[in-house]
Amino acid sequence: MTSKLTGKCFCGAVHYEVADEFIYAVNCHCSNCRRTTGSAFKPVAGIERGKFALAAGHDKLLIFGDESGHDAHCELCGSLLYSLVRGGAYVHVAMGTLVDNPAIRPTAHIFVGSKASWFTITDDLPQYEEHVVAAGSVDE
Repeated sequence: MTSKLTGKCFCGAVHYEVADEFIYAVNCHCSNCRRTTGSAFKPVAGIERGKFALAAGHDKLLIFGDESGHDAHCELCGSLLYSLVRGGAYVHVAMGTLVDNPAIRPTAHIFVGSKASWFTITDDLPQYEEHVVAAGSVDE
């Protein structure tokens, strides 16, 4: 039986549930992820769209983009909760918004070719200039 994880924004207005069946998790260093989080990188966990659901706060979402791809923020506190990616088929959950502990951990750094010059990656995870180049690769 698959466990469900919960997540929420900073102010608690938006809640979501997601199956603990993430396909991949990475630390993205692209300039868009840095700007949306205000951080050096964004840890994301990818999952099929049907395994993610809003539980509360549907009317509190601020969407940047469209049904084929967007970032979803809480309109009250600004937290970036998730991104709809890969033509709308997958969700990238912002791992910092998870309340529960997922089974998966980030396995790579992506878009290090555009990472913040002031940040130094200090772990031993593989680093990719852009996307991960492998079967099941990550698409922003």
